[in-house]
Amino acid sequence: PPPPPPVDPYATEMLPPINVDDSMREPELLTHRVHDSGAAWQDMEAERRINALVADSDEEPPARHGATAAAAAGRRPLPPKQRRWRNARRALYACVGLFIVFPILAFTITYFIVDIPSPYEIAASQSKTVTYHYADGSLMARDSQDGNRVVLKPDQIPDTIKHAVYAAEDKTFETNAGFDVVGIMRAVKNQLSGGAGGGSTITQQYVKKATENEERTLTRKGTEIVKAFKMSNELSKSEIITAYLNTIYFGRGAYGIEAASQAYFKKSAEKLEAPEAAYLAGIIQAPSRGDDPEYAESRWNYVMDQLVDNKWLSAAERDEATFPKIISAEKAKTGGFRGPKRHIKDRMTQELDALGYSEEQVRVAGYKVYTTIEKKAQKLAEDIVKDVMKGEPKDLKEAMAAVDPETGGVIAYYGGQYDAEDQRDWAATRRNPGSTFKVFDFLALLLKGEKGAYAKYDGTDKRNFPGREKPVRNFNTGEGTCHSPCTVLDAMKRSVNTVFYDMVANDVGSMAVAEAAEMAGVKSELNKSDPDIALGGGTIEVTPREMASAFATFAADGLRRESHLVSKITTADGEAVYQAKEKGKPAFDNDREKSKRIAGNINMVLEDVPAHSRRACAGGLPCAGKTGTHQYAPPEGKPDNGDNSQAWMVGYSRHISVAAWVGSDRNLPIKDMNGAKIYGRDLPGAIWNRFMDAYHEGKDKRGFDDVKLMGEKPPPPPPPPPPTTDQPETTEPEDKPSKPDETTKIKPTKPGRPGDEDGGGEDGGGDEDGGGDDLFPGSGDEEAGEPEQTTTTQAD
Repeated sequence: PPPPPPVDPYATEMLPPINVDDSMREPELLTHRVHDSGAAWQDMEAERRINALVADSDEEPPARHGATAAAAAGRRPLPPKQRRWRNARRALYACVGLFIVFPILAFTITYFIVDIPSPYEIAASQSKTVTYHYADGSLMARDSQDGNRVVLKPDQIPDTIKHAVYAAEDKTFETNAGFDVVGIMRAVKNQLSGGAGGGSTITQQYVKKATENEERTLTRKGTEIVKAFKMSNELSKSEIITAYLNTIYFGRGAYGIEAASQAYFKKSAEKLEAPEAAYLAGIIQAPSRGDDPEYAESRWNYVMDQLVDNKWLSAAERDEATFPKIISAEKAKTGGFRGPKRHIKDRMTQELDALGYSEEQVRVAGYKVYTTIEKKAQKLAEDIVKDVMKGEPKDLKEAMAAVDPETGGVIAYYGGQYDAEDQRDWAATRRNPGSTFKVFDFLALLLKGEKGAYAKYDGTDKRNFPGREKPVRNFNTGEGTCHSPCTVLDAMKRSVNTVFYDMVANDVGSMAVAEAAEMAGVKSELNKSDPDIALGGGTIEVTPREMASAFATFAADGLRRESHLVSKITTADGEAVYQAKEKGKPAFDNDREKSKRIAGNINMVLEDVPAHSRRACAGGLPCAGKTGTHQYAPPEGKPDNGDNSQAWMVGYSRHISVAAWVGSDRNLPIKDMNGAKIYGRDLPGAIWNRFMDAYHEGKDKRGFDDVKLMGEKPPPPPPPPPPTTDQPETTEPEDKPSKPDETTKIKPTKPGRPGDEDGGGEDGGGDEDGGGDDLFPGSGDEEAGEPEQTTTTQAD
């Protein structure tokens, strides 16, 4: 064939004209092909991306156009071991960035941004006034800084105080960098395990007070650590501890160590001795409990032991040291509360702290605190207690608490006079309740659902029960015994010990009684295995406030509401930051009507008791209640004279539930000014009765709702007596009015104090080891006959 024409090296391939049939196309340039729109290039790009992704994955690449996966990927897949190491390296890089690089960067930035306020700036922010208000909004007290703060210089604070504070709060203060890593880890562990936080150094605590930030967040904690570190770099340790001690709160309205020294010991901080310094250092963690002897002594012992462990106090000095005696808060004149109202302040502080508002926070914010206390009711309580107890022996203690059944709010509160000799709040002090606890025996019986008010028991005196060495006695074989059969209704009125002990021992059990009391509102931890719970003796102890709250549940038709003193908290501008929840919930059954029925049966049984105890409410006001007495247990070897050590009266109307108590601060016999034994119907009954009558003046006389009877049916009424024919018929009225010229006078007695009469079923159930005879020693209650009265008639 002829040779091909010579090829021009500069020639290019010609493209066919547009819109020409493909069969007639001329050769095209690869870069100017029109008919495929670049599909080949797109296909190649997609393949390249797939191969790149497959190279970083653990999966085999998909085969393309019949090629193998490895060939399509252009590389061999990594072995499993190498893939694991690669993933581990990537996780490590992420952790380093998250937990090391980022925190360091954040720490550095924060360090240059934050600032530390001086003690003078903090003092200015803390000098705000807190106002406390009655339920009607009127002012109860004003609590403000009255110029008692003194800012000391470093050389004015002795090492005795510094070492005590180190021992209590931060023993590594002199060496740490403002924060303690070990302490922080310990705090994290406590938080994760459900325990208390802690872990803050003294420097961190100062920062927290300076910033007024108490939020439990990681951001706040992190910023606090940075500020503490910066403070440690910019100030000496002497300057830091001085700033801390000049600003920290010690309770009693005292900010700073100098004010605290004056408030608790009436002396300058420079003159504090080691035990006194340890006392103040110990209460820093909970300044609102600085007047709580049990807490303060526990903390004092801890600080003193830490002083010895850290070589700041010798063991010999520790052994010789005694718990320091503080002056009364009344003498310290802290805050605007005086006398009995000091107890109200203490209980409110405790309640606010439980709600998350510490006393220091309330002061710094300058809040307005609105209480549930009614101004008129509080004055009545203070005046009546003072009048009833006038002239009585000084060793007698008294308390009264009144609760609103419709809200749970404490209307009146009296825990004692609060003076230098006695600062204990007796309305919040646990004591044996005596026969007032028989109400919960009956409640447990109703909850069981088989028996009710007309269940019959053997009320015979001196009954023996399995497991008990001594027989259970009724304190009076007349009024205090109804022999057998005896209904619960009659036994409650007469307070028959053997009936209720039988009920608990053989029908319901001690655990059911404890649970019934808790359902009603008793908060104290009860020994559920103590058989003496049937009579309110043994180890069973409750507070007057608890009893008033629990009986309020009966008055509220079985709706339980939490007892509280704080109804509302607002800012100084009136913006509400807290509002109490006063909606009740069924106490004895989830079904509202069943709970109401149980409470109604309790009300029916207790309505007869006040009148039988000669403490009926005035003006026909329907009221219910129970008296109680706990018997005095003499020391071993001493004769048992049947004296009493606690006396109670607890009762209620539809408007209010009131508990009154009279007793001793020790296990001593209680007797009145005439040397007579004190029972529940006496001094406590007088306080209760007079308060109920005065409080209900002008109020409606609503009664308790009728409910369906539980358990046995009531016995049929006795037939009417047959008419007599011995007496001549008369047309004169049966109740003949007295003549106008005659007046009836009743021999006056001390207001509210019935005379001591025979009769009255004081019950047992207390410390049975204390008695010297077969009398069952313990708790009791008396219900006697009518009071002895002298009537004379005079003519004009």
